[in-house]
Amino acid sequence: MANIQHATLAGGCFWCIESAFNSIEGVISAFSAYAGGQTANPTYEQVCDGTTGHAEVVRVNFDADKISYRDILEVFFALHNPTQINRQGNDIGTQYRSEIFFHDNEQKKVAEQIIDEIELEEIWSSPVVTEITALNNYYQAEDYHQDYFSKNPQNQYCNMVVAPKLAKFKKKFASLLKS
Repeated sequence: MANIQHATLAGGCFWCIESAFNSIEGVISAFSAYAGGQTANPTYEQVCDGTTGHAEVVRVNFDADKISYRDILEVFFALHNPTQINRQGNDIGTQYRSEIFFHDNEQKKVAEQIIDEIELEEIWSSPVVTEITALNNYYQAEDYHQDYFSKNPQNQYCNMVVAPKLAKFKKKFASLLKS
């Protein structure tokens, strides 16, 4: 019986984050979604206009007997720049913020520990701005956003942003990839 747990993470465009997590051993599924805002059942267009308070997030469903929450967060911090406020590269707005939405107090504790370690090790030249918040107002994104990168490899954004990010990720985390 699998020890299924969930992580909900915001680190810029959800297409990038989702694609990476779906390629990791122990991850059962990763879905693009929205969380943290006040608008019920938001659309992509509403989230993009920046008035809903929601972030683009990825819900990672994983087998904790195969990969730990800590490992999930270490991948998360390697996939984006956690020192940028409300942006990742050219994606700008509160919907692209860096945020960990914890599901329980143990996840909150692990997230705080990892951020403390990152700061102590001075991995980034600027302070980490990743927010740690209890999961609230979670909504799965529209179907066309799910597994977007693999379904739309010809998309210009995917070619210019997602593909290079995934290539770098796969090189760094080769030992974690599904065979």
